[in-house]
Amino acid sequence: MNDDGFAPELVELLGREMDKRWSAVADRTEQMAGHALLAPGKMLRPVLLLTSAEATGGNSAPLLPAALAVEYLHVATLVHDDIIDDDELRRGRQTVHARYGMADALVTGDFLILTMVTALSECSAEPGAVLEAARVLAGAGADVCRGQVRESEMAGDLTCPVADYQEMAALKTGALFRGACRAGAILGGATPEQADAVTRYAEHLGVGFQIYDDLLPYLGEGTGKPATSDVANLRPTTPVLVGHENADSAGKARFAEALSGELPAEEAHRLMRELLESTGALELSRSRAAEEITAARDSLAGLPGAEAVERMRAIADLSIDRSR
Repeated sequence: MNDDGFAPELVELLGREMDKRWSAVADRTEQMAGHALLAPGKMLRPVLLLTSAEATGGNSAPLLPAALAVEYLHVATLVHDDIIDDDELRRGRQTVHARYGMADALVTGDFLILTMVTALSECSAEPGAVLEAARVLAGAGADVCRGQVRESEMAGDLTCPVADYQEMAALKTGALFRGACRAGAILGGATPEQADAVTRYAEHLGVGFQIYDDLLPYLGEGTGKPATSDVANLRPTTPVLVGHENADSAGKARFAEALSGELPAEEAHRLMRELLESTGALELSRSRAAEEITAARDSLAGLPGAEAVERMRAIADLSIDRSR
């Protein structure tokens, strides 16, 4: 297991299936979807779906179409997110709108969302479970939309409480973790208590993952997208809010300057990084992420699939020890 794939054997399996379905398409719509889907990603959400089925005592082998379905939904949100942020790089390559144009990128995101439903219908699990999994994933997608709107409302607001920001992140980022884990458990035949356990795991994982994601632009790591994206979009992320809380009046003024949108993006990013280091916000945020990951690990106690449980715990650990 490594930070590029979390669970390499499952990522390889998923990658082969994705390549088989999307590498030789001729239709332009499918070509654009393939451009987004075949970029090298962590496949974390489909891995979580398959592993949650195993952790709760189920068989993941028939669930490959459902695992791909959650990746289609995730990538659709990325395509639309890149449009909102006007980012030109994602996973180290051109975003869909940078390569194909805004209108076609919007259509590509919509196409992937609808393809999620088609993929779920291919799943050979019990029909009632497939229907419930579809409801869970659709609800998770709706929460992502709610989180996106909340994030837009918070732009430039350094007085936003950290707890409010993390509630937003639990929607925008955590929802698909929650949906993937719960859908996997349901499709694998889990009891309600087992499904609740992996759901709690996913909720804590999502918060910890997002906090660390917020740190990456300031840790000198390559994230596959512009490091300046957050400051350029006036985004008050966890470390920024923590640093602002801990700063004196002069420091607060400098935070406001860095997130004002009046400085060139590179200069604003450098200033913000200096402020986060001087206020101790980077280490404080790391500690908060670690607390969430501990809670995620603890949520899995008592589940029957021991090997899968250990994989999920390792995924949690790696979520705050990665380069992208």
